[in-house]
Amino acid sequence: MRIEARLEERGLALPGSAKPPPGIELSFAWIRVRGDRTSVSGHGPLKPDGSIAELFGKVGVDLSPEQGYEAARLTALSVLGSLKRELDDLDRVSAWLMVYGLVNAAAGLRGDDQRDNRLFGLDSGSLRHRSRGARPRGAGVATPPLGLPVSIAAEVEICT
Repeated sequence: MRIEARLEERGLALPGSAKPPPGIELSFAWIRVRGDRTSVSGHGPLKPDGSIAELFGKVGVDLSPEQGYEAARLTALSVLGSLKRELDDLDRVSAWLMVYGLVNAAAGLRGDDQRDNRLFGLDSGSLRHRSRGARPRGAGVATPPLGLPVSIAAEVEICT
């Protein structure tokens, strides 16, 4: 099944291109394609129009864990939106090689309730061979960019 169809089945929509706040200039590319690998710069949660979602601060202090999960969901959709714009087709993603998330978390906040997204198939591995994908890695941070609650970067393998 095509990735876009799976998104639609779940009632999920990809946001528009990221619109940084006034006065902020970005000196990097969101996506860099080199051969069969694509690097995804750190993304944050976006509204459907591409503006930053109004979720700021520390999960466990300023935001509830549920709001943190919502920020993570919006951030993942932001990553997928950038990949879609660059690759034209999310089905070109053949494997997630690395996923790295940063959470602006209160001291002592635990992430025991791990939620995953199997949008790309079993274990987020190869779409064709159903091999195991990279284990998502994450870390709590004290001060992420713009006070965002979540930032996600990744590296994917693509079909050329």
